[in-house]
Amino acid sequence: MVVIGLTGGIGSGKSTVASILAGMGATVIDADKVGHEVYCPGGPAWQDVVTAFGKGILNDTNEIDRQKLAKIVFGNPEALAKLNAILHPRMYRMVEERIKKARQRGDKVVVLEAALLIEAGWRLLVDEVWVMVAPVEKVVRRLKDKKGVAEEDARARIRVQLAAEELQKHADVVIKNNGSLEELKEKVGHQWQVLSERKGNDC
Repeated sequence: MVVIGLTGGIGSGKSTVASILAGMGATVIDADKVGHEVYCPGGPAWQDVVTAFGKGILNDTNEIDRQKLAKIVFGNPEALAKLNAILHPRMYRMVEERIKKARQRGDKVVVLEAALLIEAGWRLLVDEVWVMVAPVEKVVRRLKDKKGVAEEDARARIRVQLAAEELQKHADVVIKNNGSLEELKEKVGHQWQVLSERKGNDC
């Protein structure tokens, strides 16, 4: 089994590529969805997060309001580090368990889609790293059009993340999302073919 770590900056096209790879037969583990599970009431991180940041982050149903929490940690490195120290080890264990189950099922390719794959120290979970890269202006436009994020906020989010140049230092494969969806599909298909040939057409 091959485990691909799919990462890249916000709006770079990770989810689109994960979906394309799923269509080719890969099992996809979405770290963001794992994070939602960790946050849930009764989840492995809920109590520690509430203790650390106060009950003001809860909504009417006792769930952690991620937007409220984001306002606390965004632009506050100390608060963000505190949150990550709570979340990342628990998420790591959950992802590790899912990869183990995929191996037991006999899955051929697992894709771990994780924006913070490198920053969280999850490199050991994967066999190779695929990094998505997209032009800043395209990312800003995508965030504005698809998620309703104001341009100033979009640029602020881009500034605080690990630079694409730094991410690429960790990459086994770099996919540039600088064209149409069809062009992106072609690039992903090519990398899938290369992977299949490298692994003895076992994908």
